[in-house]
Amino acid sequence: MDHPGQAAEASGPAHRSSAPPLTERQRERRRRILHATAQLACRGGFEAVQMREVAESSQVALGTLYRYFPSKVHLLVATMHDQLERLHGTLRKSPPTGETAADRVAQTLMRAFGALQREPRLAEAMARALTFADRGVSPEVDQVSRQTTAIILDAMGGLETPTPEQLSAVRVIEHTWLSTLITWLAGRTSLTQVRVDIETVCRLIALTEPGREAKTATHR
Repeated sequence: MDHPGQAAEASGPAHRSSAPPLTERQRERRRRILHATAQLACRGGFEAVQMREVAESSQVALGTLYRYFPSKVHLLVATMHDQLERLHGTLRKSPPTGETAADRVAQTLMRAFGALQREPRLAEAMARALTFADRGVSPEVDQVSRQTTAIILDAMGGLETPTPEQLSAVRVIEHTWLSTLITWLAGRTSLTQVRVDIETVCRLIALTEPGREAKTATHR
């Protein structure tokens, strides 16, 4: 069985961040790898994602797979980023319709939750990978975080220059969303409670609107 931290330290952030852009052929190979990973996880969860099986399913050499992804944790976190990218594309075609930024973000995150709910084994595998990720997986985890932030900012109204307070609120919302996903997958919370928690944390957005403090002071 593959170990979560296998080869992580040998391929640290500095090494991968300096790599040249992928060619079209390499991007296609990477797409096949991530597709095969998602299929295996959908069928059997975290344990079903074995590096040798991913290599065989995606028709790449095992050594090549390890050059792209040093461990199954790298692989599954990258798969989560890929899933979020696909979701972002769908959301851009059919954006949320809530009246307030908080409403739109809550709708967006519940749609994301619904997509993961349809494939619970895949969701569980990706969530476990994020939980196991150490410093060696930081680049992949950062990509997931940046993609989630982009989805939330788009739902808020496509903010190009969010304030530090708004970014802080977004981080808290991200943490809550991931936490509710993990507790739901573990059977420790209901979907109704997930919705309540997400709607509650999204109210932070209103508290970080520029000029809110001035408005509050005026009404005192």
